[in-house]
Amino acid sequence: MSIVIEDPLTESATVESKTQAEPKELQLDGGFVVPEANAFGHTFRDYDVESERQKTVEEFYRVNHINQTYDYVKKLREDYEKLEKREMSIWEGIELLNEFIDDSDPDLDMPQIEHLLQTAEAIRKDYPNVDWLHLTGLIHDLGKVLLHPDFGGLPQWAVVGDTFPVGCAYDESNVHFKYFKGNPDYSNPKYNTKLGVYSEGCGLNNVSMSFGHDDYMYLVAKENKCTLPSAALFIIRYHSFYPLHKHGAYKYLMNEEDEENLKWLHIFNKYDLYSKSNIKIDVEEVKPYYLSLIKKYFPETILKW
Repeated sequence: MSIVIEDPLTESATVESKTQAEPKELQLDGGFVVPEANAFGHTFRDYDVESERQKTVEEFYRVNHINQTYDYVKKLREDYEKLEKREMSIWEGIELLNEFIDDSDPDLDMPQIEHLLQTAEAIRKDYPNVDWLHLTGLIHDLGKVLLHPDFGGLPQWAVVGDTFPVGCAYDESNVHFKYFKGNPDYSNPKYNTKLGVYSEGCGLNNVSMSFGHDDYMYLVAKENKCTLPSAALFIIRYHSFYPLHKHGAYKYLMNEEDEENLKWLHIFNKYDLYSKSNIKIDVEEVKPYYLSLIKKYFPETILKW
């Protein structure tokens, strides 16, 4: 069966490219097919359905929304951007994630390594010649190592879940919006207006996001001088920013480069979200391929985290 999608990716895209090629139509024969239900048999990202995961997920967002304040984010970012927690390879980071299940995810309750490989392999199936996107799929959630004791053992509400800007008003498209009313910034006139501490079109790079694995892995990749294109770094940094890429919220903070990179994130999100299943990938079979990509795009084997 052929699937037609609007595709901003081109096989000639280089790591130096900072903008996106014009979208083109790409015919996919036998490629990744979006499943009708998640691993629990429910609609994807349904936060209201009664399931064994629903109560855990809602409690996660209650605590997350109350505690992710502007000052809290600033404090944690200042600490973690030093990258002094540990030195290890990308693959060691992947193996660390075997110990964790994401409490914010209503669609999957398997170890994180399964999700990383499912995402990367689904992308590889549809885009066999765009290897930087395969690697982006593999490493996009590696920031979840923040849950490990070596990284401070942060609580899940400070690591996973949908992200959102802090320092300005919370948009109602945020999951479980009602719990923001318990956040002190909600009633602080400095932070509760549409723009808050920002200016229109300032660019997402100048916006503080709720602290978590997205921004942390972006810092790890950037500061370790990886050669992935800017679109890949944007995907890593904002893949959990669902209010933006699903609902179109907060676009008034974006600049032109953000607009271009958002098109790439829309493509990526299909694989990040809908590849989640109980089907396991043979790690040893695919490992050599991904090790070759890590070597290609990361100049050093051992990274600072």
